[in-house]
Amino acid sequence: MLTDLTIAQAAEGLRKKEFSAVELTKAHTDAVEALNGRVNAYITVTSDQALEAARKADSTLAAGGAPALTGIPLGIKDVFCTNGVRTTAASKIIGNFVPPYESTVTAKLLENGAIFLGKTNLDEFAMGSGNLTSAFGGVENPWHRKDDASVLVPGGSSGGSAAAVAAHMAMGATGTDTGGSIRQPAAYCGIVGLKPTYGRCSRWGTIAFASSLDQAGPMTRSVEDAAIMLSAMAGHDPKDSTCSTEAVPDYRAACGRSLKGLRVGIPAEYRAPGMSEEILAVWQRGIDMLREAGCEIVDVSLPHTKYGLATYYIIAPAECSSNLARYDGVRFGERAEGATSLDDLYEKTRHNGFGEEVRRRILMGTYVLSAGYYDAYYLKAQKVRTLIQRDFTQAFEKVDVLLTPTAPTAAFARDEKPEDPVQMYLNDIFTVPASMAGQPAMSVPVALDNKGLPLGLQLIGKHFDEETIIAVGSALEKTAGFTARPDLRAGVSA
Repeated sequence: MLTDLTIAQAAEGLRKKEFSAVELTKAHTDAVEALNGRVNAYITVTSDQALEAARKADSTLAAGGAPALTGIPLGIKDVFCTNGVRTTAASKIIGNFVPPYESTVTAKLLENGAIFLGKTNLDEFAMGSGNLTSAFGGVENPWHRKDDASVLVPGGSSGGSAAAVAAHMAMGATGTDTGGSIRQPAAYCGIVGLKPTYGRCSRWGTIAFASSLDQAGPMTRSVEDAAIMLSAMAGHDPKDSTCSTEAVPDYRAACGRSLKGLRVGIPAEYRAPGMSEEILAVWQRGIDMLREAGCEIVDVSLPHTKYGLATYYIIAPAECSSNLARYDGVRFGERAEGATSLDDLYEKTRHNGFGEEVRRRILMGTYVLSAGYYDAYYLKAQKVRTLIQRDFTQAFEKVDVLLTPTAPTAAFARDEKPEDPVQMYLNDIFTVPASMAGQPAMSVPVALDNKGLPLGLQLIGKHFDEETIIAVGSALEKTAGFTARPDLRAGVSA
């Protein structure tokens, strides 16, 4: 089936004229039509526009010299503004927003010939770890436990993108990662998720959550595909003052590179209390695989890791409180009816427009920024963040890359969602530190647990050294031989 191809395989097939871009795109729009009613991976489907773009792609391919992603159907997380296509951030408050401009990341993908199948679902304003907070309904993980029909979460916030790629409803998808929102859903859905170095991809035209943390990245079914997508997405953008001027290398060339002599760090602090024996066993298996590939395994310490989650949940809500202040029914956002004063308008608009989790984070952020608490919380958190960054800097003086678990568990069921929001936040315990330090990091699927669910390992690299994590990830992927895929019949994983 055409939907089973990787991006690399499809690009080769298109150039060999084994099939057309229209045929490839039609196979994916058919898959979206068949599955989206159940999986709910897409908020907005753009099949007609996709097929029109595919016809143009075939003309480009026929003329020769087509860009790398010409004719490749992708899903776009619904925080990237897309010219003329509704962009909602999965929130009621901007549920009818149609941007008159294109985000830099999506513009770069279009310049590289990509075809957009639609806008993928997410946790509202990218705030969540289970894709349970979307105003347009939750996303269903395509995977199921053995002999269990329970609906599992796909992880968050980029759960729609992860589910679309895992269910073969897109060849790849964009995600955004603030504290793990690419890597954790990638692990839950058995795909590859790559968070680049902060500043590697432009944030211009991407609806903000926490501006010092948000970073766009690719979600794919292979490391090579992630490298291809990142090459298209990355690069300097003068419209984003935080976007790096670092040259963009040929990431794909890093796949298959020899690992002989590479130093792989194993952080002691990632052996968290309560971790399952299966996660520990998979981690050890990854260590053994890299040792056999010629790597030197080095024990390292990241002593401030234990403060990562608490620090993140001060800084990220503070920034979200500031960023989301613009949605007040006057400047931006759907205005509430029946307000009797300006204060009443603000209160009604924001209460009706924002979901519970977004309201919670705005309140937390406003509190830590308020007079009398700024020094006690926000300023102190920024100091701890500096210590977390220093831990990574010192570790990378000894090693080239770090290997850790991506998530403390496999995907959990919707009805197993903890009532305590702090328990939900613990899903990001292994991903948050790299985000706080701005390091590039990638999740690679390596095994199934005893219930048939995917488990991922995380690679963390030096700033702007995505090539090394791609090289190591490619080797892990090859050695692990992870070929399992979900079967959407409830209770079966093939």
